[in-house]
Amino acid sequence: MKKFLIGILTGLVLAVLTGLVFVFSAIRLSERRPTVPDGATLILNLDGDIPEKQPVHIPIPFIGSTDTFTILDAWHGLRSAANDGRIKAVVLETGRIGAGWGKIQELRDGLLAFKKSGKPLVAVIRTPRSREYYLATAADRIYMSPEDLFDVKGLRAEVMFLKNALSKIGVAVEIEHRGKYKDAGDMFSETALSPESREVIDSILDGVYSNMLTTYSESRKKSVAEMRGLIDQGPYTARQAAGKGLVDALRYEDQVYGELRDRLKQGELKKFSFHDYVSATGGKDRAAKKRIAFVVGEGAITRGEGTDAMGTDEGFTSGAFIKMLRRVSSDNSISGVIMRVDSPGGDAVASDEMLREVRLLSKKKPTIISFSDTAASGGYYISMTGDPIVSYPNTVTGSVGVVYGKVNLRSLYDKIGVHKEILVRGNNAAIDSDYTPLTPEARAKLREGIDEIYNEFVSRVAEGRKKKWEEIEPLAQGRAWLGSQAKQNGLIDELGGLDKALELLKKKAGLRADERIELVPYPPKRSILDQYLKSTSSDQTIETKLRKILGFDYEVWLRGGMMKMMPYTVSLQ
Repeated sequence: MKKFLIGILTGLVLAVLTGLVFVFSAIRLSERRPTVPDGATLILNLDGDIPEKQPVHIPIPFIGSTDTFTILDAWHGLRSAANDGRIKAVVLETGRIGAGWGKIQELRDGLLAFKKSGKPLVAVIRTPRSREYYLATAADRIYMSPEDLFDVKGLRAEVMFLKNALSKIGVAVEIEHRGKYKDAGDMFSETALSPESREVIDSILDGVYSNMLTTYSESRKKSVAEMRGLIDQGPYTARQAAGKGLVDALRYEDQVYGELRDRLKQGELKKFSFHDYVSATGGKDRAAKKRIAFVVGEGAITRGEGTDAMGTDEGFTSGAFIKMLRRVSSDNSISGVIMRVDSPGGDAVASDEMLREVRLLSKKKPTIISFSDTAASGGYYISMTGDPIVSYPNTVTGSVGVVYGKVNLRSLYDKIGVHKEILVRGNNAAIDSDYTPLTPEARAKLREGIDEIYNEFVSRVAEGRKKKWEEIEPLAQGRAWLGSQAKQNGLIDELGGLDKALELLKKKAGLRADERIELVPYPPKRSILDQYLKSTSSDQTIETKLRKILGFDYEVWLRGGMMKMMPYTVSLQ
């Protein structure tokens, strides 16, 4: 028996040691950078989400690799490829891209930057929607498979209302807000769009649609009116799209690559994935002498410490974000900061704590704010440092307002036979109880706090934008603006992406316009084991899917309290 137990323990130890050797060998192998062949054609395959935050490549064969790259990777890779003599062409392949219109603009700008090199840039689009086609119009030629569907038919916005469904199970949500457009809780408390909500969403649709039509028409050499007519008749089969000049040719994939091979006068096309190219170049300019921190704030804002530099995969927490900012502030090798914001807002207290720390960082390091897909409510608030703000024309921003939500589960408790007795000391002790509705006195008390926070919000924006309170307040009221509209109203400074942000930062930091710089991402990549544990968590997968189905971050609402939160998630399809 003793020998048997010793044998089992020995076997377990050997199994653990073998596993560790296997993992660390895989890690070492993953650290070897691929070699870029001369005469390579980069294959830029875009499918799914394109994050701002650094992902991790998991080098464990039976799990598979994570070929995701960030917007910063795309920015660096495309500009490097333009000047890299080893790269002869780029092929853009699109699936269903999960990025919003701000990121799509950044990617398109990167493709146009590559195109200036004179090297071939072709697009192979698969069942394209409006945003994939928008991206593909940067290419020299656009190809589709003969039997595919050209699913470009305009834009739509869908807004979900849950009040009737919640009432069936005995759940009521009581909302208080300041700002006539601050209808973040309407999906819980109303059954249809308010006139104010309809006004804002129509405005966003008009702005994005106008920009989209202009881009399409310029690329395809058609008038805006002609392009509008074509879109109104969509969607099309691939053959119909080719007949109307929306794509250049119908080809199967091997035919596309065969034509490109002949164009490059190569015996065999040397395909090289964009992900491998980013890995091979290290995602940075090795000749750079100046280091610029690229600080990412992505997701819903919450209070707490979090587990990494961004808190969770779906948002970022105040404590972790502040610690990260302090690391940047104390790093003497950092010459400046680009703070990249992609957030609909969240907790009001957390937003204020973050703003203070960003302001402290701005006093030590030259800082520029760059908006991604969304920088609204709390996401806009944390940007009010007084530093220049750069936004894409189609970024959703503003939404300066405050909302409070409280769930009343009394009817649900009655349905399932649950009874509560509430004993209080203090008139408003039960103000946030899930068993009682808000009394008139409690509602009045809440409005006092909401009004104070709203007025302070407007004051912070006025201070950050160097304007009077009276100038900002009419633009506030919880209204969301597109970046192009925000520029007209003085809520941002410049329209553009990372190129414009870097240009402004160089001026502010006293660097030459042609200064070679290294953009250092914060947060950096997490450990492989940490990423592996997160990637195999079923809870994370369920949470991510639930957020996407509902269209909002339910976790923020469950925490309750005062929120600087975007009224809705804008995803124009």
